[in-house]
Amino acid sequence: MQPINTALCSFGMSGWVFHAPFIAASPDFNLYGVWERTKNLAQEKYPGVKTFRGMEEMLADENIELVVVNTPSVTHYDYAKLVLNAGKHCIVEKPFTATVVQAQELIDLANRKNVKLSVYQNRRYDSDFKTVKKILNEGLLGKIVEAEIHYDRYVPELSYKLHKETPTPAVGALYDLGSHLIDQALQFFGMPIAVFGDLANNRPGSQVDDYFNLILFYPGHRVILKCSYYVREAIPGYQIHGTLGSFIKHKTDVQEMDLQAGKKPGGEGWGIEPAAQHGLLHTEREGKIIREYIPSLKGNYGEYYGGIYHALRNGAAVPVSAEDGMKVIQVIEAAIKSNKEKRVMEL
Repeated sequence: MQPINTALCSFGMSGWVFHAPFIAASPDFNLYGVWERTKNLAQEKYPGVKTFRGMEEMLADENIELVVVNTPSVTHYDYAKLVLNAGKHCIVEKPFTATVVQAQELIDLANRKNVKLSVYQNRRYDSDFKTVKKILNEGLLGKIVEAEIHYDRYVPELSYKLHKETPTPAVGALYDLGSHLIDQALQFFGMPIAVFGDLANNRPGSQVDDYFNLILFYPGHRVILKCSYYVREAIPGYQIHGTLGSFIKHKTDVQEMDLQAGKKPGGEGWGIEPAAQHGLLHTEREGKIIREYIPSLKGNYGEYYGGIYHALRNGAAVPVSAEDGMKVIQVIEAAIKSNKEKRVMEL
């Protein structure tokens, strides 16, 4: 079939690290164009790509079938709306939107225009996430009692990217990194029945949240989601405890690091974590206590684009639905309200 002509709305880190390498590497896609206001970075790296100086110019190109909205989060709603109104399929990076109202509007618009709309959640294709999901699906821990997922960093300085530090809609650690953690919790356990959120600005001069601690309430268990920009010594990203045992795993997917180093996806050893980073399973199986390290599954962000191809060409469901993206925003809005009112919010 005809490759899908795809355009990116920017060529910053997300463009050249998370999207372009996988689009360019797949015979099912053609990296057709990139919107760059003044530079030609995409053209330098991919000589055949077309450079657009404006959104209107790009959307007017009838050859483009799919557009990736990978711009600052505050623009996601406006740009996605333009893409959908132009009758083109659309991928929106996380966070999907700032509000549930905006998310529902985009979903309705995509349905009216009969085009596909998906949220880019690449962390579903991390080796660590895939491994934890396998452990849960196999019931190796028994009935889950508590789960804790972290996305910590040590970055005490404010970002040089002003849009990340300006208190505008969809900005801050909860929208940024929290979108990953919440999506993973929902994939593991479904929607919670209630949420408690504690947010803070810890860095000097910070005007946006750089710390959060969420408690998601489920019948019979709790899920804790945490992020801080003041964690120099990282603790395990996943701590899952059940009636039979525990699984402890660091966040150690190698893909982002390899992409930043210029490695091309799909090569030998792609997405394979070193043995030193395998997760620890301590549980009971057939009456016998076992404590062993579990090899991580192979990570591959390219699987997301494989799913997009089948959705556009074969009528399959998109790999990450806009409805999934909206559920994440629903939890975020509840957490923000919880932090403001200092109480648990029912969903």
